[in-house]
Amino acid sequence: MMSIIKADFGAEKRTAARRLRTLLSLSALHEANVRGNPVPYLERASERIYQLEKVLFDAAAAARPSGDEPRTAEPVMIETSEYLCLLACRDIVETALKQLASEDADAES
Repeated sequence: MMSIIKADFGAEKRTAARRLRTLLSLSALHEANVRGNPVPYLERASERIYQLEKVLFDAAAAARPSGDEPRTAEPVMIETSEYLCLLACRDIVETALKQLASEDADAES
């Protein structure tokens, strides 16, 4: 009876390094460095995630009226399609914030 020994020869690590490199928009030249010393690249990814979360919170805050702005009753004319697009964008941001909050709550439990 013959048995088969499966080996990926590091393919899983190469795939992970390639994916991280691609997500960070780095050239293929960085791939060996990502495998050899991933810490700076993970720090870069962490910073990028922080910046994206910050933008998400800023977008959500901009969509809500603040209490200190004087309210005016000036009519503003925009196309219906543009208004619907803005509403869809607001919904996407709110959904993303809810998902982020639920992930944070799951991580804390």
